[in-house]
Amino acid sequence: MFFPLNSIIAWWLKKRISQIDTVRKQPIETQAIQFQSLLEKGKDTQWGRDFRFNTIGRIGEFQEMVPVSSYEELFPWIERAMRGEENVLWPGKTACFSKSSGTTNDRHKYIPVTEDSLEECHFKGGKDLIALYLDNRPDSEVLSGKNLAMGGSLQPNPYGSDAICGDISAVIMHNLPSWAQWLRTPSLEIALMDRWEEKIERMTENTLPENVTSISGVPTWMLVLFRKIMEKTGVQDITQIWPNLEVFLHGAVSFTPYREEFKQLISNPQMAYMETYNASA
Repeated sequence: MFFPLNSIIAWWLKKRISQIDTVRKQPIETQAIQFQSLLEKGKDTQWGRDFRFNTIGRIGEFQEMVPVSSYEELFPWIERAMRGEENVLWPGKTACFSKSSGTTNDRHKYIPVTEDSLEECHFKGGKDLIALYLDNRPDSEVLSGKNLAMGGSLQPNPYGSDAICGDISAVIMHNLPSWAQWLRTPSLEIALMDRWEEKIERMTENTLPENVTSISGVPTWMLVLFRKIMEKTGVQDITQIWPNLEVFLHGAVSFTPYREEFKQLISNPQMAYMETYNASA
């Protein structure tokens, strides 16, 4: 059942390589197009009207007219969006907010995550990562199995609207398209649990029978899960559980301190490690 979809998705993702190559060859032109697109989309928001996006034509003009703002200065605008107001910082209603660790005068920071942000940044970045992997490993069977994804959890919106809040990994997972949900494990209910000990236990039970070909998440969290699985099963090597495991897509923290430990737990010499960067963190 997996293989027809595997072939279709692989073909679709590889088409993206030619577009990525164009971006590589024309980075300045690509940035200019993106800049104009963002101005056009944002000109009718409250923020865009206040800073006259419709009069800006060059980057220099943007730098002169739009101030560099701290989180504290932006927060009143973010709060309005969290209360359900539309067209504040971006067109339409912002349905999601990433809850980040606080480094300012507040305990937490809430970062707006719009549909455009999900589609054009997070989802496209994930697809590009797989496209680049398949381009470098054309014989890969990574899409013939499941991606074991480990993320955070969702929390109530403190301002009472129906916008969801939570760790960016949970926000992304909650909004994944159906084809991506079908290719991942464990179930969404388990993946978004906030009770950590129970979550690890249920992830272990839920993923052991699956044909896991890729894993994604923060290295520290994944090590906890691997140790739990090894404790439960008695194996010394994760490939004894998932012999077709071939790539780990990781991010959020430096992988360097964990590389050797992962190599000890995963004996596959062809195992690939691909690092991602999260702009919302």
